[in-house]
Amino acid sequence: METGLAGKGVLVTGASGGIGAACARQFFAEGARVVVHYNRGRDRAEQIAAELGGAPVAGADLADEADVERLFEEARRALGRVDVCAAVAGVWPRADEPVWELSLERWEQTLRANLTSAFLTARAFLREVGRNGHGSLVLVASTAGLVGEAGHADYAAAKSALAHGLLLSLKNEIVRVAPRGRVNCVCPGWTESPMTRGHVDPEQVRRISRTMALRKVAQPEDVARQVVALASDEVSGHVTGQVVTVAGGMEGRVVHDP
Repeated sequence: METGLAGKGVLVTGASGGIGAACARQFFAEGARVVVHYNRGRDRAEQIAAELGGAPVAGADLADEADVERLFEEARRALGRVDVCAAVAGVWPRADEPVWELSLERWEQTLRANLTSAFLTARAFLREVGRNGHGSLVLVASTAGLVGEAGHADYAAAKSALAHGLLLSLKNEIVRVAPRGRVNCVCPGWTESPMTRGHVDPEQVRRISRTMALRKVAQPEDVARQVVALASDEVSGHVTGQVVTVAGGMEGRVVHDP
């Protein structure tokens, strides 16, 4: 199916990670011009950019207001205009810590890395939309934001805010500056990526897939295809404010281990 993304300017945040890199590749495969964003993974970002024929690379801390403004200025200079933003960047804290052990420092760090960064990214992109008169934003949250995640209440809270309050507000605000502008969200479940490395061995897959119709862990490409579909005006032109869950039919999380 024709996506209409050929020639479009696309910024992918977190493109040095597994899902972000897959999104950058998928947009490039559709003929889009892509800016590859990274925060700490510069070497990985440059490798991805080389795969995409020397795509522009831009580093920024997305929880830093000035850095985000600079990122979008660089993207605009590189692309001419930013038509699409795939806000993939996020951080999952690996340590399992129940709320009674969760420090305020970790709570605030997790919210800054996942929610504040998404807010600043969305704000900067909607300013681009106001300049261009059109645009499509795809947020990437998590099933943790839909069903919770014990031991990671900070991450679940941030992703829930992203997939509900922020998403539903933005889809109503974007049309104030662009009558056909759209905002949607993808919620991946367990996905094999650098962030989950060591958590998707066969025994873990057997355990975490007990609530899933498809008893497997997603690949980054599974998520990326949904991001691209939602970004496309041809495929999803009358779709906004929606959450697409990419989790193999997961109905919830197992609370008690056998």
